[in-house]
Amino acid sequence: MVPSEAQQHKGLVQLLQHFRWTWVGLCAVDDDKGNRFLQTIVPMLTQNGICYDFIVNIPKWSYMDEMLDWFFKHMDAYIIVFERKANVFFVYGEPPSFQVIRMMLFLAPLVDLPPLGKVWIITSHWDFASHSIQKIWDLQTFHGSISFTVHSNQPLGFQNFLQMLRPLWAKGDGFIQDFWEQAFSCSLEMSNVQHQERKYCSGGEKLENLPGTLFEMKMTGHSYNVYNAVYAVAHALEAIYKSNSKGRKLGERQELFFQNVKPWQVLPISVCNDCCYPGYSRKKKEGEKFCCYDCAPCPEGMVSKYKDMDACVKCPEDEYPNHDQTQCIPKVPSYLSYEEDLGLILVILTISFSLITTLVLGTFVKHNNTPIVKANNQTLTYILLLSLLLCFLCSFLFIGQPGKVTCLLRQITFSSIFSVALSSVLAKTITVLLAFMATKPGSRMRKWIGKRLANSIVFFCSFIQVSLGTLWLSTSPPFPDTDMHSLHGEIILECNEGSVAMFYGVLVYMGLLAIVSFILAFLARKLPDSFNEAKFITFSLLVFCSVWLSFVPTYLSTKGKYMVAVEIFSILSSGAGLLACIFSPKCYIIIFRPELNTREHLIGQKSKRT
Repeated sequence: MVPSEAQQHKGLVQLLQHFRWTWVGLCAVDDDKGNRFLQTIVPMLTQNGICYDFIVNIPKWSYMDEMLDWFFKHMDAYIIVFERKANVFFVYGEPPSFQVIRMMLFLAPLVDLPPLGKVWIITSHWDFASHSIQKIWDLQTFHGSISFTVHSNQPLGFQNFLQMLRPLWAKGDGFIQDFWEQAFSCSLEMSNVQHQERKYCSGGEKLENLPGTLFEMKMTGHSYNVYNAVYAVAHALEAIYKSNSKGRKLGERQELFFQNVKPWQVLPISVCNDCCYPGYSRKKKEGEKFCCYDCAPCPEGMVSKYKDMDACVKCPEDEYPNHDQTQCIPKVPSYLSYEEDLGLILVILTISFSLITTLVLGTFVKHNNTPIVKANNQTLTYILLLSLLLCFLCSFLFIGQPGKVTCLLRQITFSSIFSVALSSVLAKTITVLLAFMATKPGSRMRKWIGKRLANSIVFFCSFIQVSLGTLWLSTSPPFPDTDMHSLHGEIILECNEGSVAMFYGVLVYMGLLAIVSFILAFLARKLPDSFNEAKFITFSLLVFCSVWLSFVPTYLSTKGKYMVAVEIFSILSSGAGLLACIFSPKCYIIIFRPELNTREHLIGQKSKRT
């Protein structure tokens, strides 16, 4: 008929976990039962992530003088408990122990001690009933307490019995008469009234008028247990008497439950320290219980979404932490697009240079019979202009979201077309040198002069670059790829070159063509020829080499769309350098000084120089 303590212990743990009370105080009666309780409950709390702040042993005395003596000896302990962080006390004991605590809380304000202001969790063994001398004592401290209780029913007629009960009806029942006198502070005998100066009990007093702490009109769980026990014994004796059979167990099943916490109750926090908020994780304090911990910020790239996480977690590759590191945010795809300012500026530059090249080519075609156009191999001039035009246009392969086709074509196309342009410049330079050497008496260089040699140079040098590109495509072709880690919060959509060695191989070959052309042009810059382009080629190749020498470190130090922008800028600036330095002087003569574009003028200039 007694509630199972094991079930109460499980209920206690569930209650503490429900309200996230991880830092509690334990109070137990100072006897064998209290010791067994502590030996049982402390490991259960630890296994469920709950720690105790302190343990207080409550005496079991029931005499007033002993309780007063104990209180005044332990006033310091009261202050220590008050200053503790635990705001929830779980108390295990029996009614005498409850009277000790109640007296302590009643006397504390009288000696200028602060109220505890804690939440009390109490086992089903406790009884909040008051003695007659405690009628005026305040029970506010225990209002809102959470207690385990035993299921109880109200027997039929019990309420009517209490309402009609009178002390004089029960002759020889001294318990009821003594209770009546103490509860109503009166006397049933006139002699005691005159001697003790107390009022006389009329016998008509009503029990329902008494405070609930003194007397409850409903049957409590403890009384209901006694009620069931008496009936069980009575039925057992009746069964033995009638049939001498085995006694059968009667009585309703007892169930433990929590009293509902009312909405007006403000439940405090009872933890060793404040919780670790999202963005932080728990870090154990050295020398402290596991419920006491520090809060450490999440490392870079990691988040914690909930309170009191033991460890931060890493975001998926396609996500990154927000500023507070409380959640992962999807990364934004990043590539050089036509819509953004940088991409739009490069598109405008590409179109502008392409139009200028087209105008220059149209001008040369329109004046194709003039001496300045025919000089230094007219075919090479057209090949150079067309290759420069294609160089500018191939910049469009680098703008926009990388795809399989654009990744395959962009580097191969750019390097091959630029090699044609550099081969044309090299052929022009060699043509100037051979033309000067052929003017010397007895020179055998005259047989090398002509379009055949120039075209062979362009074809051979371009063929080598195309062969390198073909080898690149057949071994490790470029392909679309993503870079999740280089830029914070972005997924770089890029073209993986496939083979870094092949990528830098084609760049080295272009550099070799440019250097050879630069050296030859530098040597031929002062040769006496009215149409000598060597000095313009020298300056254009100087610009070209400067651009691509600065390209390598800049390219390696940038990431994402800015790396692509660097390469496009290098293509445009080097191509513009060749276009401006080689063709602007000729265009100036053709358009603004046509009188200089005559054979007689050029022959006259040549004769003056010789």
